[in-house]
Amino acid sequence: MNKERLAAFTDAVLAIIMTILVLELEKPKTVNLAGLWDLRANFFAYTLSFFWLGLMWTTHHNNWHSITKVSNATVSYSLLMLFIASLFPYTTSLVATNFNNVTAQTFYGLVVLGVSFSNMAISHSLKQVNPSVHFGWLYALPNTSIILDVVIKLIGLLITLTVYPPAMMYAIFINIFVVGYASRQAIKKQPKKS
Repeated sequence: MNKERLAAFTDAVLAIIMTILVLELEKPKTVNLAGLWDLRANFFAYTLSFFWLGLMWTTHHNNWHSITKVSNATVSYSLLMLFIASLFPYTTSLVATNFNNVTAQTFYGLVVLGVSFSNMAISHSLKQVNPSVHFGWLYALPNTSIILDVVIKLIGLLITLTVYPPAMMYAIFINIFVVGYASRQAIKKQPKKS
């Protein structure tokens, strides 16, 4: 399979997942400001999921230009990542309506971690068949950023399981800025195409 076909398939599935997110938003009981305010957890969960998926897509987009080959392992890990990511609308809806529920937040966190680890596996498989590309654990992002990313998510999950259920969502919120900043820095360091 060529890289364009896999990238197009991934883009299409992620676009569908992001569209389903908005369709899962709960409608207010009364359509006024108070009714919308009552759904603030829904909007927070939706926004967080949308931008987390968008950041993941941006990371893929910004790094696949240097890829020349994909392997069967890359295809398999991509399918695994898309399968796990397809649970985002469901888990987002779950945490939106049960924001302080340990099980809902844990399930959401496990989906995020599953997508993160499968993306790391995709990056590793691409590095194996594209040895001239300088990838770390997750594309061109610095490994220290990836360690920080995973540690923040694991701490959020631990706090969710022990004392404060919404900690998982807030950990992911923090991660959007950490990984987003690291992505922007990595893009600045990439050589310009002529």
